Amino acid sequence: MFTTGIRKFGIAALGVTMTAALAACGTDEPTATEATGDAGTEDKGTITLGFIPSWTDGRSTAYLLENKLEEMGYTVEMEELSEPGPLYAGLAQGDVDMYPSAWPEVTHASYMEEYSDNIEDLGSYYDNAKLTWAVPEYSEITSIADIPDYADELENRIIGIEPGAGLTKASQEQVIPQYGLDDWELVTSSTTAMLAELSKAVDNEEEIVVTLWRPFWANSEFGMRDLEDPEGALGESEGLHFLARSGFSDDHPEAAEWISELQLNDEQYGSLEDTVVNQFEEGQEAEAVEAWLEDNADALPEA
Repeated sequence: MFTTGIRKFGIAALGVTMTAALAACGTDEPTATEATGDAGTEDKGTITLGFIPSWTDGRSTAYLLENKLEEMGYTVEMEELSEPGPLYAGLAQGDVDMYPSAWPEVTHASYMEEYSDNIEDLGSYYDNAKLTWAVPEYSEITSIADIPDYADELENRIIGIEPGAGLTKASQEQVIPQYGLDDWELVTSSTTAMLAELSKAVDNEEEIVVTLWRPFWANSEFGMRDLEDPEGALGESEGLHFLARSGFSDDHPEAAEWISELQLNDEQYGSLEDTVVNQFEEGQEAEAVEAWLEDNADALPEA
């Protein structure tokens, strides 16, 4: 059976060459290729997928790609990172083969400006992604422009995610100055910490404004409503792309062609993320993808 090696590294990895080690294990279970009647298929090489696990679009699509690439005869490794900067750097340096759910058009435009010469864009699999500031449906706030009127209820705080996220950069450099929120605190820590604050506020029906994005399972889970953005500070919708290191298509033409044909609509993507994040426990992503594929096999191009 193909074995997935998972390693973690953070911001300190920026500019540092990552080492890849695939842990081999013995098993009596049939391989993915044997299960499909292709026993004996030659290993086509190793593909390393880099993603940020708390950003569940990348986590979901990484394990979807793992399933299909292993079925095609590739060995797949996973690199878990905590920030997008090291991920783009690793991709450009060739230490990571693919970023399976990048936001290069708007959110990560600055990273693309820096690294695009050494990155291949294999195409967009979802075309309606959007950055938002959001509130629970019960909130009285309807627009970002209204936030100053709720300073007491919100304690002059907006709850954000990772400091290096494109959403954080857009919030700090565009939303806050354009809406006169310079004396407000944008709390940055992690997506997990933001969701914990949001869950607590929703349980008590308290006012809270968080930085969010679509598609993301938390929007439906917590009943979130996007705030109006009359200044357009958060930009337009953008596509979620499969990005690869330079030369990936030459080294793995079959994988590159299949990946470039993959498209998911709102319903398909939403059900994939919900299955991976909410219907299975962390560590059971492979099983979650198998369950999703049972109902959505027709959503994918033929491998």
